[in-house]
Amino acid sequence: MLRAIRDIRSHQRLIVLADETTPGDVISAIRAGAFSYFCPPYTAAGLAKMVRLAMSEPAWDDGIEVVCATPSWVRLIVRCDLPTADRLVQFLHAGSRLPEGERDDVISAFHEILLNAIEHGAHFDPSQYVEVAFVRANRMMLCRVRDPGQGFTLEEIRHTAAGSPLDLFSHLRVREQQGLRPGGFGVMLAKKLVDDVLYSERGNDVLLVKYLEQPAPALETAHGLRPSPVRPEQLSSDAAEVQSKKKLLGENRFPQEP
Repeated sequence: MLRAIRDIRSHQRLIVLADETTPGDVISAIRAGAFSYFCPPYTAAGLAKMVRLAMSEPAWDDGIEVVCATPSWVRLIVRCDLPTADRLVQFLHAGSRLPEGERDDVISAFHEILLNAIEHGAHFDPSQYVEVAFVRANRMMLCRVRDPGQGFTLEEIRHTAAGSPLDLFSHLRVREQQGLRPGGFGVMLAKKLVDDVLYSERGNDVLLVKYLEQPAPALETAHGLRPSPVRPEQLSSDAAEVQSKKKLLGENRFPQEP
């Protein structure tokens, strides 16, 4: 239905409300161009906020692109602006099958790292994209965030609490001097919520690791992404979609690792 509506009105903004859902349903909705996705439990305030965002956001169609999705591994590219980050977090809430406590920890930690990538890696430039991935293993959840920036070292982040661990509030003066928004506790908070926060040598590629109490459900149903036969008429459109995503990513969006 989403695709049919979008075929007629290509820029129509659609928010899905579902009584129940699977991760596969959410991925399909993203691919079909849904603006957001809600399933219980959710709050009226959260839904109202997303409706206001849908009514005011000027550009969104290419904000979240599914590069690939399997039952255990989903990879996306995400435009570097705050409204798109809010949309992605809501999609995660709707599609996650983790127990509530672990789900909230993982999504909150991911949100903090994503905001850092958008702010410090891309400087809120909506022409830039962050690459994210989610991997569900038997007893582990892994999130990856890679931004298009040049990275950093710990000596260069005095504007964060993680860069001044002996004085948790000294970074607030640095942020004020640099004209940055209030905050700076994101990395420290993420480290409290997940088991490991790992940075690449350059510093623009981050892994979040959360070890899970319960094993993942059976692979074929864990994410609601069941293999389906590929019809011949799909082949040409699928190839065009892959080429479109490659063009969107572009060689210059993400610098090569040394």
